[in-house]
Amino acid sequence: MLEVSNFTKSYGDQTILTIDSLQLKPGVHLIKGDNGSGKTTFFKCLAGILPFKGRVSLDKLSLLESPIAYRYRVNFAEAEPLYPGFLTSKDLIRFIGKTKQASKDQQAWYTSKLGVDSFYEKACDTYSSGMMKKLSLVLAFLGNPKMIILDEPLITLDKQTREDLFALIRQKAETIFLLSSHQPIENNLLPINTTFIIHQKTLHVE
Repeated sequence: MLEVSNFTKSYGDQTILTIDSLQLKPGVHLIKGDNGSGKTTFFKCLAGILPFKGRVSLDKLSLLESPIAYRYRVNFAEAEPLYPGFLTSKDLIRFIGKTKQASKDQQAWYTSKLGVDSFYEKACDTYSSGMMKKLSLVLAFLGNPKMIILDEPLITLDKQTREDLFALIRQKAETIFLLSSHQPIENNLLPINTTFIIHQKTLHVE
C-alpha cells in the first residue's frame, strides 16, 4: 500500500500541491488535472526524484528513512523521456535491468511485448518519439516493482502498443499503478480503480 500524509510540495514561497492523507492499494489509479496542476511534480516526488515535506511510504517502507530500498521498489516513466543519443535500447535495458535485478529473460520478454526488439540495437538519436516512449515503458516494468508510475503513457503510442500496454498492466494485479493521461482510457481495456483530479492545489476523488 502507498501511504501519503501531510504532504506539501513548494517551489520557494509558492505551494504546488498539498495532500493531508492518501492511501492507495494495488490497482490502477488515474490522476487528472490541467497542465501545470502538479501531476508530474507529484509523480516525481513519489519516485524520489524531487524533495518534499511530509511522509511517503510504500508497504511501510519510508521514502525519507529508507530512500534506496524505497526507490528500488518504484519505477517511473516520464511523459517525454529523453536518453543519451549514443546509447541503444539494449544499453539502457541492460543497465536498468541490472540495477532492478531483472533477468535477461524478463528483459527480452518486455522488449518483445512492447515492440522494442525492432530497434533494440539502434542508437537513441535515431528514434521517433513513439520509439522513445516504448523504450521508457519497457524500463518501467523491469524487475519486481511494487509501484509503477506512468506519466502520460499513451502519448505517441500506436493502437496496438496501447492495447499491449493495457494487457501488461492488467497482468500485474498486485502492483500499484499511478497514471496520468489527457487521452481517454477505455474502461473495458483498462479498468480504473480510482480516478483523482487535482483542483485548487490538492487531490480530490472524481
